[in-house]
Amino acid sequence: MSTPRAVRTQVPPEGYAPARDELAGRVILITGSTGGLGRVAALAMAASGAEVVLVGRSLARLQGLYDDIEAAGGGRAVLYPMNLGGAQPDDYAELADRLGNEYGRLDGLLHGAAAFGGLTALSGYPLERWAEVLQVNLNACFLLTRALLPLLGSAPDPVIAFVDDEGARSGGAYWGAYGITKAAVDTFSRILADELECNSHARVLRLDPGPMRTALRALAYPAESPACASAPAERAPGLVFLFGPHGRRLGSGAFDLRPR
Repeated sequence: MSTPRAVRTQVPPEGYAPARDELAGRVILITGSTGGLGRVAALAMAASGAEVVLVGRSLARLQGLYDDIEAAGGGRAVLYPMNLGGAQPDDYAELADRLGNEYGRLDGLLHGAAAFGGLTALSGYPLERWAEVLQVNLNACFLLTRALLPLLGSAPDPVIAFVDDEGARSGGAYWGAYGITKAAVDTFSRILADELECNSHARVLRLDPGPMRTALRALAYPAESPACASAPAERAPGLVFLFGPHGRRLGSGAFDLRPR
């Protein structure tokens, strides 16, 4: 069993700029694709030639993202409306079947969806909200990964990536279900990486984007100055680097996407 990396590798290297065809021929599925890091990934990966499968619960927002990708040129986008908060195992199996029939493989999976739930003491945490956050942030990661592993195994250089939130998963007061699920997903990704190390060529990534100006962060830090966090778009080069051929030599591990 390998020892998980404690140090995050910062990507991309100095001077790197994604090529227009860097991800050409790759099919990459992104959850939470209409907001935050997911939207940045969708735009950047399509711009570098990937065919992106966009999973989100709002069809209107998915269509808006599709229009932006089309206007920029590059790879093709496919919309897949899906509410991870209510999806059942059969829904993930159906998604896998559709991808298998269309492509026969999957080159990348980015778990970008996240439910926050608010800063609330555990003693008064609403049970319905607790269940929703665990469903979106943890159960969906497991169910989707499990359903798509056969397709990822059919790709020559598959990537499975999870988004970290170091501050939340450290266990500070009031982070509630969100912090707990981030800690659980971190452990899940490490177990998955160890299990796949000897019987698969898939890379399992833990991505630390650092503070980003997103709607989720605004809820968590309502009084924070915008200057304390940078635009999500600044993580785009690192995402393309890791999901492309350059990232293969780095293998599985933890990666820092924060701009220098």
